[in-house]
Amino acid sequence: IVFGDWSSDVCSSDLLVPVLPVFVIGAVLAMTTSSAVIPLLTQIYQENYPERQRGKLFSRAFIIRIATAALFSELAGRALSNRIGYFPWLLAVFAGAFAFAAFTLVRIPSRPLATLAGTHPFRSLRYARDDRLFRQTLISWMFLGFATLMMLPLRVEYLANEKHGVLLDGKPLTAATIAMLTGVIPNVARLVLNPLWGWLFDRMNFFTLRITLNIGFALGALSFFVGGSLPWLVLGAVLFGIANAGADLAWSLWVTKFAPPERVADYMSAHTFFTGLRGLFAPLVAFYVLAGMPLHFAGWICAGLILVGTGFLIPEIKHGRRARPASALVEEVSE
Repeated sequence: IVFGDWSSDVCSSDLLVPVLPVFVIGAVLAMTTSSAVIPLLTQIYQENYPERQRGKLFSRAFIIRIATAALFSELAGRALSNRIGYFPWLLAVFAGAFAFAAFTLVRIPSRPLATLAGTHPFRSLRYARDDRLFRQTLISWMFLGFATLMMLPLRVEYLANEKHGVLLDGKPLTAATIAMLTGVIPNVARLVLNPLWGWLFDRMNFFTLRITLNIGFALGALSFFVGGSLPWLVLGAVLFGIANAGADLAWSLWVTKFAPPERVADYMSAHTFFTGLRGLFAPLVAFYVLAGMPLHFAGWICAGLILVGTGFLIPEIKHGRRARPASALVEEVSE
């Protein structure tokens, strides 16, 4: 996108192609490529981070991402509060960040991926069929992920739309305040707690860790949407950030605990595929289901989905520390 008058308020003339389909196609392309790299990154973590320190090292790298997100949320919120027409600058920063990330990724040591299961684009889904523990965890993650992805757009809608009655000193919340509650506070909590969750990931039963995080998400949803006052909003933002700090590690690295080393990218691609499915439908379902009811019901709905997902994990706690030989699963799947 090429921008025109940077100083004016937002209008269609600020863009080279002021057509909605161009924006949609560009957004889809950006999200598709950024998501496609995730399984490859997980394979890189598997190859470059020692197993007993993987969570610790990943959390250190992630701290940079969290601190940058918190700082940028604050600055972007202030900029948009002053003038919404500054949004093209934010898009330019996003593009520059992706370019720099590509530049650094090229320099990370890696090896060619194994192709034991063939080259079919959906070959990785066979592991969800053949590996019962993997399948059970994916089902649990579907409920949890659906709830958390429903919450993401609803948190902004809840704070920004005056009809929901969220006011500060009798006035609607500013963009800066909304950015503080949805970006800055959660990311600061993630920043502070991320090293602890990295340490726990390396030492704690994975399913016990995941259940603990689920409880944090459920309590955060209830505090944020049901509390009804600024202190409860702050508490919900803090709980969401704390749980998200652990979820960052659990979501990104959990397949390294159960997948054969050479199949980590395949397992992660299956996990990412189902994440994309719920990411596609969860926001739509959220707004459709809640269109005719008070938005604070979202807290109860999300908490309920999280508890259902947690129920699938409780029987698997006994497998939380199991490390299966790589050859065993490869032989099992190839049969």
